[in-house]
Amino acid sequence: MTATGIATGLLSVEDAEQLSVADVHDLYRKYVNRSQVKLMTSLGFGRELVDHAEGCWIHTKDGRRILDFTGGVGVLNHGHNHPRILAARRRFQEQSRMEVHKTYFSPYVAALGHNLATLLPGDLSMSFFPNSGAEAVEGAVKLAYKYHEGARGTILSADIAFHGKLLGSGGLTGAQSTFDFPTIPGIDHFAFGDLGSLRDVVGRHRRPDGSSDVYALLVEPFSATTMQECSEEFLRGARELCTAENIVLIFDEIHSGWGKTGSLFHFMRYPGLVPDVMTTSKSFGGGKSSISGYVARESIFRPAYDNLLDALLQSTSTTYYGFGEEAATAIEAVRVAVEDDYPARARAIEAQLVAGLNRIRERFPDLIADVRGAGAIQGIFLSGSPKLIELAARYAPGGLNSDPLLPTKLITASVINAMYQRHGVYLYYTLNGRSPLVAAPPLVAGEEEVSYFLTAFEKTLELGMPQLLAMLIKDKVWSLWQ
Repeated sequence: MTATGIATGLLSVEDAEQLSVADVHDLYRKYVNRSQVKLMTSLGFGRELVDHAEGCWIHTKDGRRILDFTGGVGVLNHGHNHPRILAARRRFQEQSRMEVHKTYFSPYVAALGHNLATLLPGDLSMSFFPNSGAEAVEGAVKLAYKYHEGARGTILSADIAFHGKLLGSGGLTGAQSTFDFPTIPGIDHFAFGDLGSLRDVVGRHRRPDGSSDVYALLVEPFSATTMQECSEEFLRGARELCTAENIVLIFDEIHSGWGKTGSLFHFMRYPGLVPDVMTTSKSFGGGKSSISGYVARESIFRPAYDNLLDALLQSTSTTYYGFGEEAATAIEAVRVAVEDDYPARARAIEAQLVAGLNRIRERFPDLIADVRGAGAIQGIFLSGSPKLIELAARYAPGGLNSDPLLPTKLITASVINAMYQRHGVYLYYTLNGRSPLVAAPPLVAGEEEVSYFLTAFEKTLELGMPQLLAMLIKDKVWSLWQ
């Protein structure tokens, strides 16, 4: 179908499925974001359309079979189109279930809340189910503020944190942004994983009577953007500090949850450690449902919302809160993660993946500075000789070479480009910290998929970084600025 043909009226689903790559690019430029098209295609992506996907594999319309080693950036613990997830959604649809009006109580929300309370430690039992991870974070922050009835005005998050891109969650994110948006008041930051820094920052926010002005502490037990984890000492110290100061302790487990790092949630590897609130999203929806949640302790939730005046402040008044098909999907996604022991799957992937990466690191010590992560999410920190860094900096397009990390980012992008173009392996790198290349397969991946990745990665590095950089810069990135 040509661009002229599609401009004659409203497009159907069938019409959308028949669009060519050129048609899709044209419509994106007109109605979505033309710079997005230019950026993605310059990096070698977005030049193909997906026909279907299953498990760890993406099948493009031009016949390529791509190993998806991104894990959907946390969404695809279950892989693409898990049969049990599809069956749960199909059952909901075929039975014409109705889950829109909030004056009808939802059996799916009730069951999902029960399941989370059953799996989580302590009295983490009161749930709220919005759509995205950022909404879950903001809901948890709102709960903490309401718990203190607005009497405290400060919230703390880590200097390298990533908690979302809404106005509130964006302000709580420590990562740098290209634009300074307004955010909620009272945000301060501490050094990630540094208990002394946290205590110092808490100490700075005392009122004249000596009591704390901090209403919440937001912590990622595992930082999926920097591949750093908080030590047990830090997490238990934070718990002790929050208990002593009556600060609501929130653990953000949006990326690290449902087995990804080798335990059901990262903090659960430490027995007896219980936050006041935990957020979840991404693979919570089984790769098919846009759903998130926070789960709070009764002692925090009930004083805030369990009264007739406030009962609707954060639940039934939200249109898409606990939407039926999404909640039903999450019920099945949780059961699959537990019954198929996703934490054990992550640990098995970790054993094979880390052993292979360390072997490759020994062979290419000048190219791999570090391998760090947890479970089935591992960061590969690429580097290079001073001459290579200088070469990458020279290739950097004008206007961006003020970024001191840009040469390292270009080195990483060149490996990702070659892995995709030459070996059909799909990877990504984070934009926070030192921008590691991330190897994070779905938890349905087996030994064969991990071996395929390791072989392709080693063959890619054998090409040599100057050649990889030349392939990326000359064919992809440089065209972006022409």
